[in-house]
Amino acid sequence: MGNPRRLRGKKLVQRLAVAAVAVIAAVGVSVPPAVAAAGSTAAPPAGAQARSHATGALASATATTAGATTPFTTYEAEAGTLGGGAGKVSLTAAPTSQYSSAALEASGHGYVHLAGTGQSVQWTNTTGKPISFVNLRASIPDSATGGGLTGTLDLYVDGTFRQAVALNSKQTWVYEGTQYNTSDDQNPADGSPRVFFDESHAFVTGAPIAPGSTFSLRQDAANTAAFYDVDAIDVEDPPAPLAQPAGSLSLTSCGAVSDPNPTNGSADGQAVDSTAAIQNCIDQAQSQGKVLWIPQGTFYVKGTTGLQAKGITIAGAGLWYSTVYRDVPVPNSTPLAALFSLTSCKVEDFHIDANAVSRSTIGGDGGAMDTTGTDWVADGIWSQHTESGFWASGTGGTVENSRLTSIWADGINLNNVSLNADTGNDLTATGNFVRGTGDDAMAINSVAYNTDGGTTTTYHPMNDITLTGNTAIAPWGGKGIGIYGGSGHLVSDNYISDTARYIGLGAGRFGVNGSDLLSATVTGNVVVRSGGNAYSQGQPAMHIGNGGDGQNTGTVDHVTATGNTVTDALYDGIGFSTSTNTLLQDNTVTDPGRNGIVISPPFYPAPTGSATLTGNTVSGLRPNGATAFTNNSAGFTATSSGNSWQSGSGPVEAPYGGTPAAVPGTVEAENYDTGGAGLAYGVTSVNGTADGYRPDGVNLEATSDTGGGYDLGWSATGQWFRYTVDVASAGTYSVSLRTAAPSAVSDALHLADASGANLSGAVAVPATGDFQAWGTATAQVTLPAGKQVLTVDQDNGGWNLDNLTFAGTAGTSTNLAAGKATSESGHTDVYPSSHVTDGNQDTYWESANNAFPQWVQVDLGSARSASRVVLRLPASWGARTQTLSLLASTDGTTFSTLKAPAAYVFDPATGNTVTLTFPATTQRYFRVNITANTGWPAGQVSEFEVRNS
Repeated sequence: MGNPRRLRGKKLVQRLAVAAVAVIAAVGVSVPPAVAAAGSTAAPPAGAQARSHATGALASATATTAGATTPFTTYEAEAGTLGGGAGKVSLTAAPTSQYSSAALEASGHGYVHLAGTGQSVQWTNTTGKPISFVNLRASIPDSATGGGLTGTLDLYVDGTFRQAVALNSKQTWVYEGTQYNTSDDQNPADGSPRVFFDESHAFVTGAPIAPGSTFSLRQDAANTAAFYDVDAIDVEDPPAPLAQPAGSLSLTSCGAVSDPNPTNGSADGQAVDSTAAIQNCIDQAQSQGKVLWIPQGTFYVKGTTGLQAKGITIAGAGLWYSTVYRDVPVPNSTPLAALFSLTSCKVEDFHIDANAVSRSTIGGDGGAMDTTGTDWVADGIWSQHTESGFWASGTGGTVENSRLTSIWADGINLNNVSLNADTGNDLTATGNFVRGTGDDAMAINSVAYNTDGGTTTTYHPMNDITLTGNTAIAPWGGKGIGIYGGSGHLVSDNYISDTARYIGLGAGRFGVNGSDLLSATVTGNVVVRSGGNAYSQGQPAMHIGNGGDGQNTGTVDHVTATGNTVTDALYDGIGFSTSTNTLLQDNTVTDPGRNGIVISPPFYPAPTGSATLTGNTVSGLRPNGATAFTNNSAGFTATSSGNSWQSGSGPVEAPYGGTPAAVPGTVEAENYDTGGAGLAYGVTSVNGTADGYRPDGVNLEATSDTGGGYDLGWSATGQWFRYTVDVASAGTYSVSLRTAAPSAVSDALHLADASGANLSGAVAVPATGDFQAWGTATAQVTLPAGKQVLTVDQDNGGWNLDNLTFAGTAGTSTNLAAGKATSESGHTDVYPSSHVTDGNQDTYWESANNAFPQWVQVDLGSARSASRVVLRLPASWGARTQTLSLLASTDGTTFSTLKAPAAYVFDPATGNTVTLTFPATTQRYFRVNITANTGWPAGQVSEFEVRNS
């Protein structure tokens, strides 16, 4: 099998190699108050001092929930107070060069330039907390012959010197003057530098910086670098080191030795090599079933071999305290495995660093963690200076609450090839902070095949990957987030900013050997100051379609992009290349550098394709001939309605009554959207001409169903009705449709999204004997969160529809119990426990009557991690309260209590659904014990779902 990482890494040379070497725009340095120029948007406003990563946006910006919640606060240097003649450098126009600059690679696309004794930048601690730890993103010059320098910059608190912060340029400054897009050349004579910024951290000496105090970075006489370019500083007050878990195995007990000397861009030559001791400790932990403990200190792994672990937990004292440092002799000629190669492991609370000086073998660059297996977890890991942060495959894995900074290639790459796997399903990355990567900050990377020496290895397309609530800032060599192939993905509520060279958020396929992208939901993301001029292409901030990798090949289908915000794009806001059945709905593009939304932008052809655009807003166009929307391809069909550039052009679709129907909840069939025929509904002459309830061309009739009102009758093949709904949270919903039909109709209808994708499959309507005798048809749909349009498509006539009830707690999770074995205390008549995992809400388990307590149980087949149980009763049943508790077990004999006995109301208004949440636990058997039921003297459950989130 070929090396998947190497094939993945070819992205940089596979892009469209548009010939032309432009002269880089000048980057000016000025003293305040002037702001210098060089190719992009203006610097952040002076009032936007601190970035809150709980929102992922500048604190002065519009409030948003996008981005990771982190324990630190970031202060941008250019928003600080300058002293002593310090200058600001910022981008003020889109780059005209394909090459880089420090301003282009800086967060906020701006920084402060200190170039003389007494120059400084100062902030005030507005966090409301003490500051005892700082992490500084800055740049100092390269050495004359390459390879970097070391230096210091002084930290002051309330005007008094506190300490010197160590900086270096040993792991920055590569040159692409002789080979565009290289990350390996460290010869300054070759020109066209890139990779300017690195990050250095330290505990604050002495007392923490109190709330309200000032702190500053000042170039003093002892700080001898020619300049200090300060980008941003992260500040926090870390908790005390974690204690060693009882019964765990410490590295030091196996002979590993902590090195007392700090690293500053290179290894301590006198450090002890603990490789063998750590691997021995891992082996012992595996054989003894113990946690492997990394105590405080820095432990070295020297040479070209890494560490391998399977099925254990590796834990540290905290990412501020416990470090594993990889020291590879450079130049290196041995291909490197990752520092950690992990199968079905949990890793938490430690720091990884390395001495790599480029992303190539010669530069000593291996990944931090290659991971595969099932239900693996990485929580609270900080990786720096490695090739990748996480290169991860398998099933059910999660990367969360981690930091990836100054990474040579991808920050988090979820794939189907890591460690010789062929699968990548149900993987999640959430709450992570990624900054300064040499490739994509985050990626879903579905590989179809790799070929090595004539041997082709194939892989299963990836399914159901979730990237949510992450922050991706300033990737200097890749996208913020790339979605490459597979299906069922959710990318939501992420904050992406300041790409230096490429698309900010892209949905497509990667390479000729990548999987087609067959469905993805992209919602609630915020993309700021993104796009780039790699290969002089002027790439958009957000992009949907093939060609984002330079290949212009493959299928990109059914991408749903809703509620995303694109601000200050360097070029076009949103671009489309070849893709089909895209839904672009309720997105906002503000202040783009070029056009708002473009089909077939330059270098991204769209000879064919289709998309529905509705409810999108474009504003702040520049007076340079820019347009809100343009379609440059005669072969690409774009159906538009209700967009800002269409104001006053005709009818606009809107929810009936002005407010979208809530999901979960009931949608009345007669309350289809307003906007008229061809926009909100489509009917034939079979349907009549009008009704008093709705003054349009649809006949309605009074219904005899419970609740009264009207029903939608005169169904016929080809008719359709659209409903705008607001989904509380993403997930799978059961749908109960109240229908009436003299005879059964096996293929009556289906539910579709606004792009036309069939969400439900064929829905059968049961025979009720009359058009006013009512029963229930059922379906299941998976929906993203937020406002969206659903369509009832009538495939055959002969039935009436009163309403649709959507039930269930939404969530991007897997029902681990679906189709699994069950057991019970007993059942009555034809209502066995097997009904609770059959996926049909109308079938149910009922215990023996008048014989409480009673229980029903599911067996997942193996121990799986879960944090939620959903119980359902048939949607048409009346309300009732059941007193129940939730138990779990790994062996089916000894049970622990997850939820103590309590009364739970099953209410048809909320789909007769009850949700039980609890801290994540790994169990095989889940049991509901029922002691009372106000609706019937027995325990009753129709669906018993065990969910992993």
